[in-house]
Amino acid sequence: MATCSMTSAATGMLLLAPTVSSSSSTRTSLCFGIKKSIAANGSSVKRLVVRASEEVNAAPAAATTTAAPAAVKPPPIGPKRGAKVRILRRESYWYKDYGSVVAVDQDPKTRYPVVVRFTKVNYAGVSTNNYALDEIEEV
Repeated sequence: MATCSMTSAATGMLLLAPTVSSSSSTRTSLCFGIKKSIAANGSSVKRLVVRASEEVNAAPAAATTTAAPAAVKPPPIGPKRGAKVRILRRESYWYKDYGSVVAVDQDPKTRYPVVVRFTKVNYAGVSTNNYALDEIEEV
């Protein structure tokens, strides 16, 4: 029965993976290959060869001299830390109760960004919970 090894099949294979960056002035390319050579003691040695090269074209002078405007920080969302809030979520243990804000996550994708701590604990012994911005009312 004949056997076949993937390394012997890939000995002569060469893989090119060109990648172009976001700017049209730089081009990066990768080259993978397997190099077969004979060692000093007569045994064959297979090595993986990886080459990376980058070509940089001259960019226009106007693009390099313009300064990027300073990033404007968006205003904070939600109540400030330590503010007293009233809970408006009907299924909450603390419905119509008051608590203090512990933290507000500023990521706009977060569903429940406001962490509120209460003085009394619920049935599970927990004294904090997360709420959406429309489920709390600042007092």
